[in-house]
Amino acid sequence: MIPFEYYVLLTLLLFCIGLIGVLFRRNLIILLVSFEIMMNALMILFASISHYTKDVQGYIIVFFLIALAAAEAGVGLTLVVLLYRKLRKVYADEINYFRG
Repeated sequence: MIPFEYYVLLTLLLFCIGLIGVLFRRNLIILLVSFEIMMNALMILFASISHYTKDVQGYIIVFFLIALAAAEAGVGLTLVVLLYRKLRKVYADEINYFRG
């Protein structure tokens, strides 16, 4: 059996990779992928906690996080495609179309 600490270390590593991607990259597609990496880290953590405590609630949360990640990916990619068609830009720094 894999020790619980390994799951926590994997979760921290994945979450930090996603956080670095969110903080330092400006491409909207890379931002969406970074959010997905961070959500996957949370899913691993909830599943591992649920496995070690022998409780089903963590698996239920993971199920809803998977549904949320799918909806976020669909809506996010749709918005990126629409912004690219309208403005021909996918960098967050260059998009000031919605400012007043």
